[in-house]
Formats: sequence, structure tokens, C-alpha cells
Amino acid sequence: MEQLLVKARELADEAEVFRVSSERTLVHFEANHLKQIQNKQHVSIALRIIKQGRIGFSVATGCVNAQTLLDMALDTSQFGAPANFSFPASAAYPQVEVFDPETDKLAVEKMVELGGRLVARVREHTPDILCEADVTKEVVFFNILNSKGGEASYCKSLSSLNLEGLVVHDTDMLFVGDGESSCHPLVDFNVVADRVIKQLELAGSKATASTGSSPVIFTPRGVASALVAPLVTAFNGKMVLEGASPLRGKLGERVFDKKFSLWDNAILPYHVASRPCDDEGVPSQSTLLVGEGVVSNFLYDLQTAALANMRSTGSGIRARGGLPGPGTSSLIVGEGDVSLQDMVADMKEGLIVEELMGAEQGNLLAGDFSGNALLGYRVKGGEIVGRVKDTMVSGNVYEALERIVAVGRESRWVGGVLRLPYLYCSNLSLGTKGG
Repeated sequence: MEQLLVKARELADEAEVFRVSSERTLVHFEANHLKQIQNKQHVSIALRIIKQGRIGFSVATGCVNAQTLLDMALDTSQFGAPANFSFPASAAYPQVEVFDPETDKLAVEKMVELGGRLVARVREHTPDILCEADVTKEVVFFNILNSKGGEASYCKSLSSLNLEGLVVHDTDMLFVGDGESSCHPLVDFNVVADRVIKQLELAGSKATASTGSSPVIFTPRGVASALVAPLVTAFNGKMVLEGASPLRGKLGERVFDKKFSLWDNAILPYHVASRPCDDEGVPSQSTLLVGEGVVSNFLYDLQTAALANMRSTGSGIRARGGLPGPGTSSLIVGEGDVSLQDMVADMKEGLIVEELMGAEQGNLLAGDFSGNALLGYRVKGGEIVGRVKDTMVSGNVYEALERIVAVGRESRWVGGVLRLPYLYCSNLSLGTKGG
């Protein structure tokens, strides 16, 4: 990296070298049985330069000749976008713990045992369920150097445990699933098993929803599947800059219900999206996006921040070492003061959504969503009466979050990157097969 940076600095005004390497072990179960054990290593190195005011970029995986990378970056700089930023100088980074050596020490035999016991525990409750399960561990090394003296390196450990299950009775198919992720090694399969078993118990009876307008309670997984994607797009500084975000011009305005607050937090210890700095070497931080319904900030990398006359929020993220762009870390929705039990008791008739399938196929820029309740439960007279089938839920994220009935006091991590409470929304549209 140092040699490449020296060579690039001789021919360009500024230069940056970014390297990421990882080793990942996956234990996969399919149809209740061990299917494969896979070990994969990956290395990518990227060079970004600024020459005559324009950005040049090259990236390669595995072993690569430094001169080849430099030549490619120089070639692309002739046609690259204008650079409105400079690479950051050396900085003091927050102490963010993201590596647990015990994760790397987790033996493959132990991972196989964990997956097998997870599947067995769920099958003890529902013998005819078909399970797919993944047990994963990974160690990732990040390094970044630039010609302004900026330098950062850190190591992150990742562990995950996931299960999806399918129960088929004639033409009826029931999908359940859950998972956990952490920088610590995950060795307690019961956490995931208990959640999946709870889903199976709630889905034990069948019920029918009615077409029309109805209140809906989104579980944390339901919030993740229905409401998060449009928000991620809307708070992306590049989308705001281009005028594609519906929140452009709304900074400082109340757009959401006062009960709704949202943070992007990259400095939580031992969480999979945490880091001491972003992929451009900018120190990480916690950024308030919505404070009691008021739009407070957007997420920026160096380039979009400069164009917007703003400061980078430490949100420059690269996919496989590619060019950075604004991205999220851990998204956290503030908790409320209402229990799920009280939400359900308040409902005369409505729906609980555990997972909405296909919601991201709507108009994300406008905040519209529409999807089939892959797993949902009907509420009648303040009680859960059974699982619904063939029920579409549709609405608009901004309208739904502007009229929140209640925010749950219980929240949980979903996918390791979202901490979400239950959200009780009013008047969403339901469509059913039978009308």
C-alpha cells in the first residue's frame, strides 16, 4: 500500500489507497441436514486519485501489479467526475471495539453443533418443518492511507446465526425465520429458536383479514421489511443533493410523528456495522436523523458533503472496495412507552405484520410500499386470533410515520444493523384474495 501511494503521489495531486481482506467460514444446513462447509478468502485493493481536479479510480481483487492499478486510475481520471473535496488528514478516531478474538477461535465443529441443535430444537416443536440454517464467522481487516497523512486500520469480527423454516400442509405454506448477528461469537442457539417457535405458535390457527383500511402493528422484523428501505434512500445525502429524496428542503421541519426518532450510530461497541472510521478515513459518529419527528441531518460522504456545502458524517461506504458513497451503519429507532400487549388490547380489529414480502418493489423514492404479509396475524377484539394468508398491505412510509398511534417500549436488533421497536400505525390499506 505504501509503495502504491508513493507512486500515485508522484503522478497525481492527491491519492488514496484502500484495502480490505476477509476470511469467512459458513456452515449451511438445508432440508434439516448439514449441506456444506465453506471457507472463503477475499482481498481487494482500490486506488483513488485526484488529478487536475478530476477523480480517477481503479480496483482489483487478489494479487495485482501496483503499476497496473496506477495506470487504470490515471486513465479514468481523464473522464472522471470533478473532485470537490480533499482527502482527510490524520485524525483522532473514537475507540470502537469491533473485534473479539473468541469469534475467530470458534471451531468449525462447534459451528456444526450449533446449527444442528438449532434445527433440532425447532423440529422438536414442529416435526414436519423444513429448516435452512446458517452459522457464520468472519474476520475482516480494513486499511486506508492517503497522501494527506490520513491513515487508519482496524480489524472486525463477525458472527451470525440464522434459520428459515417452511411448513407445508396441502396448499398452505407457512414461512418462519429469525437470526442474530454480533462481533462476539454467537453460541446460544436458543435465542433464535425461541423466536421461531413463538412464530409457529402464533401461526397455529388461521384467520381471515378483510379488505379495506385497517390499523397495523409492525413487529421489529415487520418494520425492517416494510418501512426501512424508503428511509435509507431518503436520508442518503446524494439522493438529497440530486433532488430525488422527498426530504429535500425539509431539514429542520417536522415530517414525522413526534413519537418517532431515528439515529445512525456507527460507534456502538461490538455491533456489526460499527467502526472507528468510514471507508474514506473520516471519524465515525452517531448522527441524529430524526429528532421527535423533525428532520435533523442527512448522511454524507466526502464528495456529496462538499457539493452540498456540508460536512461528511463519516458515512462513506464502499461495496467490495468500489467507489465510496453515502451509506448507513446501525439504524436505531427510539423506543416508546407502550407494550405490545397494550397495543394489541387497544385494537378492535387489525393486523400484526411480522414480515412483508416484496415491499421494496414499490416506489421507494416516494415512500410507497406494498407487499404480501408473508407472516402476519389478525387481531380481533384485542386478541390475536390467528395467521392470515393472501393479504396485501400497502401504504406510504411518510404518511404511516406521521400518524403513529404508539411506539413500543420493547425493541430488538434485526439483521445486526437495525434496532427497532414495535410500531402501531393507523389506517393502512389491506387487500385480501377473497375481498
